[in-house]
Amino acid sequence: MIRKIQKTFQWIVLLFFGSTIFFVILYRFVPVPVTPLMVIRCLQQAGRGEKIRMRHHWIPLEEMSEYLPVAVIASEDQRFLQHHGFDITEIMNAVEEQMSGKRRRGGSTISQQTAKNVFLWPSSSWIRKGFEVYFTTLIELCWSKQRIMEVYLNSIEMGDGIYGAEAVAQLHFGRLAQKLTRANCALIAATLPNPLRYSSKDPSRYMLKRQTAIMRQMRHIAPFR
Repeated sequence: MIRKIQKTFQWIVLLFFGSTIFFVILYRFVPVPVTPLMVIRCLQQAGRGEKIRMRHHWIPLEEMSEYLPVAVIASEDQRFLQHHGFDITEIMNAVEEQMSGKRRRGGSTISQQTAKNVFLWPSSSWIRKGFEVYFTTLIELCWSKQRIMEVYLNSIEMGDGIYGAEAVAQLHFGRLAQKLTRANCALIAATLPNPLRYSSKDPSRYMLKRQTAIMRQMRHIAPFR
């Protein structure tokens, strides 16, 4: 019985590593069609008796405004091009602030957020964090920074039922993602901490302040291509 359990466990481990490595390599080359969060949001909408809302249209990074990667780097992860998936400085700052009793904040990089969005579920737990470390390491090893950014900007939630740059550009700004202005991109980036609470279509005064701050930071970020 013990040997049977051991063999079953070995097969489970092999299946896990084999399947995860397969999908990470696959998504290096093909668009990500759907993410766990998209499915969860649709189930939540159905559970509330609402019409299913999911706007998602994949486009290459070259068909997005050149300002959009710069805006999200300025807002979310200013050392994106320097680190290898984990920003130790931001992680230590987050730990120190938590220990001192300040408002808890995240230290997640764009790479970590991409790993979570594409492969994992949204709720936070130590188990999920462990898987996040694993998938972040995999995509940093297998994908270029350009591919990570492309997947991130196509998959991230940007509003209620809105996923990715092209969908938010058309629904909130009435234009293609390639035609987004510097101000448009800064406003989109400003919503990313909580896109269901903050809107790039109808921004509050707080959002406009964040937009201005991000535009100032964008001056110090090199063009991303």
